[in-house]
Amino acid sequence: MNDVDARMDRLRRAARYRYQQLVDSEVQRGSLDPDEVREERRLLKAADVAAHARAQIEEAERRGVFEGNPYHGKPLPGNDGHHDPDWWIRSKIEREDIRGIAPPAFALRTEDAGLDEALDALSHEGDVRDVLVDFNARVREARRQLLGGPPVVTPMRDVDAEVAAWFTRREERLAAAARAADDARQSEQPRRWWRRRG
Repeated sequence: MNDVDARMDRLRRAARYRYQQLVDSEVQRGSLDPDEVREERRLLKAADVAAHARAQIEEAERRGVFEGNPYHGKPLPGNDGHHDPDWWIRSKIEREDIRGIAPPAFALRTEDAGLDEALDALSHEGDVRDVLVDFNARVREARRQLLGGPPVVTPMRDVDAEVAAWFTRREERLAAAARAADDARQSEQPRRWWRRRG
């Protein structure tokens, strides 16, 4: 900040102070409504804060503080229609593929996203049921804990519905594999190069 800017800033502060003194004396004399003055001061303070924030951002841009920032001039990620105050830690965990140290809310959310794929890797219905019962128990336990951190919003899975969906996906995979094998077998059969003339 150069000398001219510093002097102007001091003058603005002095004028604001003098204005507030005059308003206070008018309130004491009874010519101004104290509630209106309070509201006006609140609005002025909000405008001052916004102007100050804009000035600080412009100064930082001139200095090049934001260069290389992937979010410069763009809205922050994670705002896809609902408010998630923990978007930054969730994106950090996903980006860095951090496992084992995440709060239960994040660990369960990540596991829930890949649970269908993990279930599809299993070949027995009993194993699928065991995995789902274990998952539901961990969700229930995480909801009971009062350790702080983000809330657990991961839904519990309906075991019977998930087993039925697993069975349907399994049947579709087996049918697709049988069709692919049948197509491969047909393409391997040699074609006759001669034709019978009639």
